[in-house]
Amino acid sequence: MNGPVIPFSFAPELHLFLAAERSAARTPVVTDGVSTLGHVVESLGVPLTEVGRFVVDGTEVSASHIPGAGESIEVYGVERPQQVPGAPLRFLLDVHLGTLARRLRLLGVDATYTNEDPGDAALAALSAKEQRVLLSRDRGLLRRREIWAGAFIYSDRPDDQLRDVLERFAPTLAPWTRCTACNGPLADADKESVREQLEHGTQRTYDVFAQCTSCGRVYWRGAHHSRLEAIVEKALRDSAT
Repeated sequence: MNGPVIPFSFAPELHLFLAAERSAARTPVVTDGVSTLGHVVESLGVPLTEVGRFVVDGTEVSASHIPGAGESIEVYGVERPQQVPGAPLRFLLDVHLGTLARRLRLLGVDATYTNEDPGDAALAALSAKEQRVLLSRDRGLLRRREIWAGAFIYSDRPDDQLRDVLERFAPTLAPWTRCTACNGPLADADKESVREQLEHGTQRTYDVFAQCTSCGRVYWRGAHHSRLEAIVEKALRDSAT
């Protein structure tokens, strides 16, 4: 590009996406005089899903603004909790976020996920069709124009991933109401109605059950329950603060 050189300033949380030399308080960027602000920022490595505001010389502008000579541009991250207009808050997770998907479902959050990768185009199309926020660590996927809304997952640790999503979007939590396997709603189940799906030891030991109304999976408070309960209780505490 051989257009005007424009100083850009990026919020600290966006430095992750920038080359080291772009992280200065005011970094000069050579533009071509015709590309939009959104295009320029994405070309520097920052997904627009992570941008909250563009400010040019003190005035907020849209991503369609074309930067011009003499301007000074500030790029801010999303405000938290982030407001997602339109459909009820629902998520779509890519193939690498299976643990996060199960934990969101454990908390009663609508989270679609498949352990087979359908490809970027299919994920973006599903995000648009069902108006779901696409969660991913793939910057290229989040740059696809057809996605309805998206968010970059900053950590590769499930605990941190869950905390980040809950802080960013503040979804309504309803623990123990969704199937962690398929995302379907759970309903109380009579022991007799699910007896054939239980091992003899489980039949003798437990009396309270729930069953997924979509896939039929049966749930009870087994040996793993204390670990799951700890996840739920921490999420509820964090959400209340």
